[in-house]
Amino acid sequence: MAFITIEDLTFSYPEGKKRALNGVSLEVEQGQFVILCGKSGCGKSTLLRHLKTVLSPHGKRSGIIRFRGRPLEEISFREQSQSIGFVMQNPENQIVTDKVWHELAFGLESLGCRNETIRLRVAEMASWFGIQEWYRKSTGALSGGQKQLLNLAAVMAMQPDILILDEPTSQLDPIAATEFLASIKKINDEIGTTIILSEHRLEEAFPLSHKAIVMAEGRIQAIGRPSEIGRKLEALDSPMLCAMPTPMRIWLALEKGERDRAEESPIHVRTGRAWLEKTMGPPGEHHAQTADAPATAKAKSERNLKLARKKGDGGPVITAKDIWFRYEKKGQDILRGMCLSVNQGELYCIVGGNGTGKTTALGILSGLHKPYRGKVRISDINPAEAGCAKVFEAGVSVLPQDPQTLFTRSTILDDLREAAGRARLEQKEDAIERVVDTTEIGEILDMHPYDVSGGEQQRAALAKILLTEPRLLLMDEPTKGMDSFFKQKFARVLKKLREEGVTVVMVSHDIEFCAAYADRCALFFDGNVVTEESPAA
Repeated sequence: MAFITIEDLTFSYPEGKKRALNGVSLEVEQGQFVILCGKSGCGKSTLLRHLKTVLSPHGKRSGIIRFRGRPLEEISFREQSQSIGFVMQNPENQIVTDKVWHELAFGLESLGCRNETIRLRVAEMASWFGIQEWYRKSTGALSGGQKQLLNLAAVMAMQPDILILDEPTSQLDPIAATEFLASIKKINDEIGTTIILSEHRLEEAFPLSHKAIVMAEGRIQAIGRPSEIGRKLEALDSPMLCAMPTPMRIWLALEKGERDRAEESPIHVRTGRAWLEKTMGPPGEHHAQTADAPATAKAKSERNLKLARKKGDGGPVITAKDIWFRYEKKGQDILRGMCLSVNQGELYCIVGGNGTGKTTALGILSGLHKPYRGKVRISDINPAEAGCAKVFEAGVSVLPQDPQTLFTRSTILDDLREAAGRARLEQKEDAIERVVDTTEIGEILDMHPYDVSGGEQQRAALAKILLTEPRLLLMDEPTKGMDSFFKQKFARVLKKLREEGVTVVMVSHDIEFCAAYADRCALFFDGNVVTEESPAA
């Protein structure tokens, strides 16, 4: 008997123009690690939320979901809370207490467990996940990666039979994401917990899974072992191929005659390298051909850097010199002598780990925070002294890390109209139509901003910001939650803005996007820019 069985599940949101889920049927066996992927808005989050009654969205539903052979609606909330663990996309949305130790115990207390049981399970999870060092810290003092790990540990303290995760790494830096995914794999391997993971980072998640499910427009497009999915998507001529792990895409890009039809596609570097060596011979045979590659790459990177420094005839739009900042008078310095300069029409990407000061730096540039030492100039104003209103009038717009902070109306369309009114656009409806087409949100305009997926929220927030017609655009994790398809369109949007003279400063953990499209990348560490170069350099 399958652990979870879904039969012909169909669902529509109220006021929705199309079905969010359309005849979904699948089975998940006990102990499996299942990866769920697809474009933003394809129905992944909606499907996962139906697997726990208390999280099921409101709307019209048909079909059957069975957990261990029993209809899900017949299983009590208490039993579901204990047996079905759920980790949400945003770490902030799941933490409910003020201390780490209390968060670990909260679920067990809610289930009415004995004190001895609570102490034992909290100790086990704190030790197993290695969080003893911050066991007594305030939850508000944790980084994004620590908060998400705490959410995972708190859920696992209740010893669920199945763990469901909805894009849990979307707000984490690459290192924290890798560590988090390793923790999930450890849970599956060492405890045997069934895992269903929705994820856009397929390079790392695909090799961990036993079964892959690809969704498109509310339906299951392909299902099978991860190494089989590439062939199935190729046969369907699916655009999801571009989101698959790089080794698989390289393998599939070869002429069919060059592939052994009996072989399965590689899904990580190890198997990809083994296949290359089998096909082309050991790497030593090609050293003579590539001996001059480093010198060529260095010359190219130096040329790219010179081109980046020539960006914009107007010179620097942003200059920050010796910026020091702390949130509390006697607190720790977050920025330590930060210096940077950004030219007009440039895409300047700031990368670095969580907690290094990247988001705080954007707050300084936008005038949200005032440094206690150093000077910032944006064009000819000091943002800290000018105030938010004058900064906005100067053409500075900010896309924050959490897009929900931008939404103030009951529908996305009303939010866009508000932004167009604030920007005093003459042809408001025409401007709204243009940004809706650019950001591909036409099908969700009548929905509440909180009822759409994380990727769709990000695109709606981007549309609202574009309506302000910025001359300087500051963005914090703008590709968070975006699928690989929209990232390509987003890159074209940024290119068009820069051609019109708009300067873009972008804080990001998306190293691949920054490498592909930035003019310059700055590495942030310990509150300062330690180096800035072209991506190639």
